[in-house]
Amino acid sequence: MSPSEAQPEPPAPAPTASSAGEPPEGAPAPTSWVVVAALSAAQFVMVLDSTVMNVSISQVVEDLDTTVSAMQAAITFYTLTMAALMLVGAKLGDVWGRLRAFVIGAIIYAVGSLTTALSPNIAVLFAGWSVVEGVGAVLVIPAIAALIADNYEGRRRVTAYAMIGAASGAAVAAGPLIGGFLTTYASWRYVFIGEVVVMAVVVLFARRIADRHEPVRLRIDVLSVLLSSAGLIAVVLGMLQSKTWGWIIPLQSPEIGGVAIAPLGVSLTAWLIIAGVGLLAWFALRQRRLIDAGREPFLDVSLLRIARLRSGLSSLGAQYAVTAGLFFMVPVYLQMTLGLDALQTGLRIFPLSISLILFSFAGTRLSTRWSPRRIVVVGQVVLAAAAVLLLASVDQELRQVAFSVGMFIAGAALGLLASQLGNVNMSSVGPEKSSEVGGMQGVFQNLGSSLGTALIGSMLIGALATSFAGGVASSDLPDDVRSAVAEATDDGVELVPASTVAEIGTDAGLSDDDAAELTRVYGDAQLQALRVAFVGLIAIALLALLLSRGVPDEVEGRAPPSRGGRNAKVPEEIEERP
Repeated sequence: MSPSEAQPEPPAPAPTASSAGEPPEGAPAPTSWVVVAALSAAQFVMVLDSTVMNVSISQVVEDLDTTVSAMQAAITFYTLTMAALMLVGAKLGDVWGRLRAFVIGAIIYAVGSLTTALSPNIAVLFAGWSVVEGVGAVLVIPAIAALIADNYEGRRRVTAYAMIGAASGAAVAAGPLIGGFLTTYASWRYVFIGEVVVMAVVVLFARRIADRHEPVRLRIDVLSVLLSSAGLIAVVLGMLQSKTWGWIIPLQSPEIGGVAIAPLGVSLTAWLIIAGVGLLAWFALRQRRLIDAGREPFLDVSLLRIARLRSGLSSLGAQYAVTAGLFFMVPVYLQMTLGLDALQTGLRIFPLSISLILFSFAGTRLSTRWSPRRIVVVGQVVLAAAAVLLLASVDQELRQVAFSVGMFIAGAALGLLASQLGNVNMSSVGPEKSSEVGGMQGVFQNLGSSLGTALIGSMLIGALATSFAGGVASSDLPDDVRSAVAEATDDGVELVPASTVAEIGTDAGLSDDDAAELTRVYGDAQLQALRVAFVGLIAIALLALLLSRGVPDEVEGRAPPSRGGRNAKVPEEIEERP
């Protein structure tokens, strides 16, 4: 009898999760969407923080009577805190329980935000934002991913991860708008007060979140913590400082006692990344030895042998690299070249926020017909196409229509990626490993963001220096002025608003005509550098296509298509029939 023929009163099949995401018989009732709303709010705040600070630097510098360099150090250290402790935070989620770690982290984060909001000087801001908030974030971020896995099944889980991804993307895009508005019309401090309120509400609703993972008793290996933390700090710091120190050839190397630190004539960036990779390799070897000795590893590195997890994490890192690169370049163009303020910049970016949210949910609906790999590949191709359109919009006068359409398409692509990658990663392992994978996602997000900022930033600064030098050499400026400018920019060119170049030239003793010519040359150099950086962004987006090969190619809830023949797989429900 063929499978398609009627069967005489077959026994009821074993309970399974339906394609609509309903739990099997006897499983807990579907979790309210209030849970993912609370987790999404926490995710939004985690990502919002750094984007707001980036557009508020000048106002913070004035309020706290500090320097831009000090603020850049605070931003860098915030990233380093998360990179160093992300795996520790994930492991503490296993020891304390995911929900308890989440609540503790949210409270710590709120304390850090309040400290930042009330900070009277840069030292207090550094402690509250760079340290305390960073510590809270490393407890919250891995727990969010694990708690989604604990509270949702099937398609509801896919939708929940899409909401988390949408919250992250919306925070990146809305951060400049929120920060610009509050900085312009009130104070940057209100952003952090708002974070305290949001985290308080999140903690209040935490009682609605289920934690199906019992705390475990284990001894955390101290050497593993030191190796992973030091390795990640070295890699991330090297990437972040590459545009200042140079990748291999030393540029503005740090100095001790007036002596530049560039061992063997090679940039400190290269040495830090090499040292970091070496420490992480030692860390991986340490985990294997712990397993061989019958001890609990700090991180089960064998998880990276899972093709779909490895591909999902690398695709996630590439997504964050493109996002970070995009949000490094666009404000540079809008503010430094066109002279827009923070609020105007946020408004120009806003189309990306709208489309990212819409297509995050569209991606979950599309996943009933398309496989995760197909959606991810489409998202990556569309992202590259959006970068091409944005490249075409770069000019002395903003091509508003092309730019807005490009930002909308970029948001659509990021939304499609956000709708899939979180679920691909977390569904690669069982519930007992979800906290570890959540920590690994946090690490890849940090590495991707740092790499994107470093690569695009280095390309932008390098192209600016080259283009400016060439422009000055071929300009109508007098020979003595060209020589003076070449000597002044021998160690690189500062990225400054194009509108201020004429004043800088006049203060340096140039005539009004020469200052105007210098402004034209610098403006052209900025545009050329931006075009080079956009080409780099397109290359990263296309390279990401190679990383998605291990993403599942089957539609969730649908049996793989039979290829016929005697070895064709027969569905379980048919095999069980008499």
